[in-house]
Amino acid sequence: MPPIAGLAILVIAAVAAMVGALLYGGGAAPLLIADPGPVVRWGLPTATLAVNLSAAGMVGSLVLALFALRAGTRPFDTALDVASAAAAIFTVASATVAFLTFVNIFNATPSAGAEFGQQLGRFLVDTDVGRAWALTTIAGAGLTVLTFAVRGWTPTLFVTALAVASLVPMATQGHAGDEAGHNTAVVSLALHIIGAAVWLGGVLLLVALRPRLDRDELADVLGRYSSIALAAFVVVALSGVARAVVGVVAWQNLLSPYGAILGVKVVALLAIGALGAAYRVRLIARIRTDATGSGARRFWGLIALELAFMGIASGAAVALARTPPPVDTKLPAVPSPAEVLTGAPLPPELTPLRWLTSWDIDVLWAFAVGFGVFFYLAGVWRLHRRGDRWPIYRTVLWLAGLALLFWVTSGSVNAYQDYLFSMHMVGHMLLSMAIPMMLVFGAPVTLASRAIAKRSDGTRGGREWILWGVHTPFARVITHPLFAAAMFIGSLWAFYYTDLFRWTLYDHLGHEWMVAHFLISGYLFVQSLVGIDPVPYRLPYPFRLLTLIGVMAMHAFFGISIMMSTGLFVAEWFGSMGRTWGEPPLVDQYAGGGIAWSIGEIPTLILAITVAIQWSRSDDRAQRRSDSQADRTGDAELEEYNARLQALADRDTRARR
Repeated sequence: MPPIAGLAILVIAAVAAMVGALLYGGGAAPLLIADPGPVVRWGLPTATLAVNLSAAGMVGSLVLALFALRAGTRPFDTALDVASAAAAIFTVASATVAFLTFVNIFNATPSAGAEFGQQLGRFLVDTDVGRAWALTTIAGAGLTVLTFAVRGWTPTLFVTALAVASLVPMATQGHAGDEAGHNTAVVSLALHIIGAAVWLGGVLLLVALRPRLDRDELADVLGRYSSIALAAFVVVALSGVARAVVGVVAWQNLLSPYGAILGVKVVALLAIGALGAAYRVRLIARIRTDATGSGARRFWGLIALELAFMGIASGAAVALARTPPPVDTKLPAVPSPAEVLTGAPLPPELTPLRWLTSWDIDVLWAFAVGFGVFFYLAGVWRLHRRGDRWPIYRTVLWLAGLALLFWVTSGSVNAYQDYLFSMHMVGHMLLSMAIPMMLVFGAPVTLASRAIAKRSDGTRGGREWILWGVHTPFARVITHPLFAAAMFIGSLWAFYYTDLFRWTLYDHLGHEWMVAHFLISGYLFVQSLVGIDPVPYRLPYPFRLLTLIGVMAMHAFFGISIMMSTGLFVAEWFGSMGRTWGEPPLVDQYAGGGIAWSIGEIPTLILAITVAIQWSRSDDRAQRRSDSQADRTGDAELEEYNARLQALADRDTRARR
């Protein structure tokens, strides 16, 4: 199948699906008041579709290049050229969406006058939607240049990270920003967009690479893409379910036009998943051995069908964003203080039972935990199948750490931390101390290096990228014990005594950063002291204990400083919730300081005991090695040492004579 034919199939199917869904759902119908006109009503979704498809070509090509191709080869350069062309389209389409969105919202009449330009400038700078599309456009322009300029492994990795990040602002737009489940909607939509981009963009790159790969190379690339596509399918499917639950709310609403368009998208995605499973299980292996070419022709026929279904899903997604949800999911007209601050009603009083029964799912960390469980158990199973052993205690600790991470990020801690400072501090202590200690003893890097197959064709898979990351100069800096300890303890003071804490309360992106930062800083600190995975440098055991003692002292002082505070942290937040249950905010903050001082020291004490045990075992191993050496040499070293002492004694005796 020629590349132009594959692109044509995708675009035609997407446009047809978008037009049909807009007509059926009323997404492009004239407005009763302040209608912007047909150019905007139809141009805006069309430009949005161009953004989505070009974003897929950009991100999917980069991801597949990193995990399936070898830098410095023509296919790798082709992947970056495709990404550059897609980034250029992404930039122009994003700018078009920004312009048409301004005209649509303000019903402005385009003109060359200064007043129109000033209004457009204020829209791009002063409004959330304007800033989001301005950032997207700027990122696209930068990516257009970078994807054309870079060709090495490391620059491409950073460009890929920027490309993925450029998709996040789009998730804050549409209905997601207006719904009561705002955080869930935004995170789900961001994951959905990124997963779909990786999935669809990979297929587009496969079509472009077909003439440049021989049969064996094509089979290798297809096998690697199918693994990426499987993970992307899981992300797209589950995030789509979470997003749909927020938008549809009740089952009966599936009978609405919004629900019907959603159903078309779901059917298309399921069809794509079935096609992917078919060629993954049956056809990819045949391409390598099929001399007649019938398997390859059948495979590319399925790819064409898959592109058609991807186009239908893409067109339906654009129309869905323009179609009003079936019910009004906006917050009440007169919200409570808690709803004004958090976007959600004040939860009921925290009781012992609600510690176990209250849930507020964070979709991002739910995915992280799910993938962490799956890949770890898959690695253990792979070792077991080939006859290697993996200590059961490591598996148990890893799973326990992930279970605790899920509870902290999606259970009662997440449900109440915006309302109770003490609950926030419980989450902080668990994220930075208890959970990292369990995860470190799971030794994920060691497991990955043993379980993931090593590649011999010059490409980089999971094993190669993990080991590359462990041995980079950056890793040597952040895993150094002194740096890890300074970041661990310094983060406490910098976070709570600057506006970082306020940012994490008002902005969900800040909240996600907080969780990641506490988890990573705690992991690096524990890893530098007692970790099983390799690190460039570890302190001698006496200095490890001294480091822990210093950290314990600073940690205790931090907790006491909170307990001695006479004012509230972020007073306009915790002091304005309108809580009628629980302790007063200042008393609750005092309790939070006590948690940081007392409960936070327990994991540190366990670390100190672990370091002492490792020190003792290290001495025992050193003694056993010495004894073994003595047995092999017949105490030659001791006899040589005694002979040397005797010679010195004889010399002194002669000197006295």
